Amino acid sequence: MAYADLDLGTRSDSYSLNSCPVTATVSSLRVPQNCFSKLPLLAYDPDGDDVRCSFTTDAAVPSNFALDKTTCTLTSTGQVGIGVHVFEMMLGDYPTTNITLTYADGSSVYREASNMNSPPLCKVMLQFSVEILPPIPNCEAGQTLPIFFSTTPSHGDVLYATVGQKFQLHAQAQALLASIFDFQVSGPQNMTKASKDNNNGIAEVTVSWTPKQSDLYRFVPVCFTAETNESQSEMRCVAVMVTQASITQGKATVECSPNKMTVALEKASMPGIDENYLRLRDRSCSLTFNSTHILGSMSFSTCGTKIEDAGDFIVFKNEIVSYVLPNELIIRRETVKIGFSCQFPKTIHISSYYNLHNSDYIFTESSFSSFGYTFEIFHDSNFTSTVEANAYPVNVQLLDKIYMGIQAQTEIPNVQLFVESCKATPDDNPENPTYYDLIRNGCIMDETFKVHTSDQISFNFEVQVFKFTGNYDQVYFNCFVILCEPGNPFSRCSQGCLRNPSRRRRRGLSRETVGHYITQGPLRLVRQAVPILDDKNVGMNKTDTPISVSPSPVSADRHPFLQTDTKSSEGGWVIKEILNANISTVVFASAFLVTLVLLAGVVFYFTSKRRGEDRRPLIVSGWEN
Repeated sequence: MAYADLDLGTRSDSYSLNSCPVTATVSSLRVPQNCFSKLPLLAYDPDGDDVRCSFTTDAAVPSNFALDKTTCTLTSTGQVGIGVHVFEMMLGDYPTTNITLTYADGSSVYREASNMNSPPLCKVMLQFSVEILPPIPNCEAGQTLPIFFSTTPSHGDVLYATVGQKFQLHAQAQALLASIFDFQVSGPQNMTKASKDNNNGIAEVTVSWTPKQSDLYRFVPVCFTAETNESQSEMRCVAVMVTQASITQGKATVECSPNKMTVALEKASMPGIDENYLRLRDRSCSLTFNSTHILGSMSFSTCGTKIEDAGDFIVFKNEIVSYVLPNELIIRRETVKIGFSCQFPKTIHISSYYNLHNSDYIFTESSFSSFGYTFEIFHDSNFTSTVEANAYPVNVQLLDKIYMGIQAQTEIPNVQLFVESCKATPDDNPENPTYYDLIRNGCIMDETFKVHTSDQISFNFEVQVFKFTGNYDQVYFNCFVILCEPGNPFSRCSQGCLRNPSRRRRRGLSRETVGHYITQGPLRLVRQAVPILDDKNVGMNKTDTPISVSPSPVSADRHPFLQTDTKSSEGGWVIKEILNANISTVVFASAFLVTLVLLAGVVFYFTSKRRGEDRRPLIVSGWEN
């Protein structure tokens, strides 16, 4: 339930009355006790003003609940109590630029954007309740708690509807360990919904609404959740703007890189649009043009780009929209809204994407904005030419050298990459209990592992190829990486190799990211062919010198999971070599035994003779006495 208190002055920036913040919730909010952390509320302002939230002064705030005033997000400060909690809060809008408000009696008021003591232009009261349910075993979104797919509008999106034409909103959610039985939707009274279930715990809903003439120029809030018996999904709310004419919509060509996205709109595909009145979601970001295209480029943390956690993916969304100048009374331009996005997997299982090889990983943190990593296999020690995507899995032979490189990609100018650990596994699961440490706690553990010189956001290395014992023919590399502020003595990057990890400091003392696992592979072991020789040449070369086999430099005692490959598809030569080696062993052993017997006989003969000579003087001496 919401109430509004509006300043009736005409704004100097829009030549119209102020528009109040748009907010709403679904009628019933339910969250398990152990899963509640935050609840974002819709706080959209049509004039682009800042919206601030606060609890009303005469309302009691339930224990262990708090409110982020700038983001209008309800948060927890401790364990919240089971039961129904009622909230009453006030939303107010504050201009971001200096404006003058003019009233019907001719008076006016000047409002400075920097004056934090000024009252809001409009106050909206919102009342809602949250039911805290008993704890559940798993709070991971997509398991018991439903999660929305990336095709669903994001929280806070602005959608467009036309008077007299049907507007539709589509949402899709999944819960693997629970059944989605319904979608809860709040919106205008004549709005309808139709839902259906699919396989694998997936359900979807279509919300339909035909705006009337009385809805023209309104911003209508629509909120929705996916419902299970145990709980519900996050609440998402959008603002639907009702226009007189149809919205010009189109698809843009988007190029996604690890830290930014670039959009290109072909002019010929959208005749009648005026390129001079287009911008990105953030009005401070402009577009560029050439003779054929409208172009925009932005990082994932600028120009109003929204970040959405879509289960296994992180989605970055923005849009190209048209705008109206403050002094324009009428317009004859099409209204434009063109949405575009980039989607990145949180964890890449490369074995599933041999033909779609992608080694980019994208992460987002408040102090580091959006940043990414690439993890590549190179052809040689120059680290300039990467192995092509269609070459995965990469075929290698034992004792070959493999060259790999990790690079951080970020717009922050001064950061340092640190590889705290790297381990090999027989599959693409970093948590596999069968693993072999290459780097542990920043310390190199393998004697063939060599780090090559690189810059502070790159880590290039080589290692000799090995295999896991048992029925494995693939090796994956899983590295745990961190970005740090260079020069900070408390950062993990500055500490380097830690022989005693218990002495590690708190992360809060330095500016650095959390650690992330990135995976590359697989390397697929191929067996080396063994030549077939004539019988008379078995085990001998042209100079009749026996062929020797050098032992592997990797010790099996030091690396219990590793072994060299002794099998061959050409087994005849190997068997003959073994037989030849056995015959030689028997001959040498026999000769050695004969030598020992002869030597023992000689030693016994001379020992007996010496004893006899020693005894003779004693016998003669006795007779003389």
